[in-house]
Amino acid sequence: MKKNKLQKTNAIRLLESNNISYQTYEFPWSEDHLGAEAVFDHLTVPKDWIYKTLVITGDKTGVIVACIPGTSELDLKSLAKASGNKKVELLPLTDLEKTTGYIRGGCSPIGMKKVFPTYLSIKAETMSKMIVSAGKRGMQIEVNPIDLQKLIKAEFVAIEAN
Repeated sequence: MKKNKLQKTNAIRLLESNNISYQTYEFPWSEDHLGAEAVFDHLTVPKDWIYKTLVITGDKTGVIVACIPGTSELDLKSLAKASGNKKVELLPLTDLEKTTGYIRGGCSPIGMKKVFPTYLSIKAETMSKMIVSAGKRGMQIEVNPIDLQKLIKAEFVAIEAN
């Protein structure tokens, strides 16, 4: 019997080339369910482990990335302040793939086309594991938040809305 081979994404290749341990999760996806809620429905892990990746533009810095718990909303004012911007807004979806190399529902903070300033929720700093997109719809990666922070040169900040 042939075993299914894991399709390696840029994110997985980057983790492996830096000897960072990870675990992958795969699940069925649909165009109608691409957000964090779809991940909640398919993975039997604590919801607070699951993080979503948001791509934002700042009026001074240009593109920045934020990773926050899937159950949270982004506080744009806090992110603007942390990133040295006066104003930030979500990158239009039409620009996501050409900017990051990833599509909606499969945007990972790891392995984007370019290295963008990245901000991780302060909540992740004390966790032993977190789950982010593997860079493909229906695939997630569990990784140690400190390993992730070092790999993508991110900063831990309070950026969720209360």
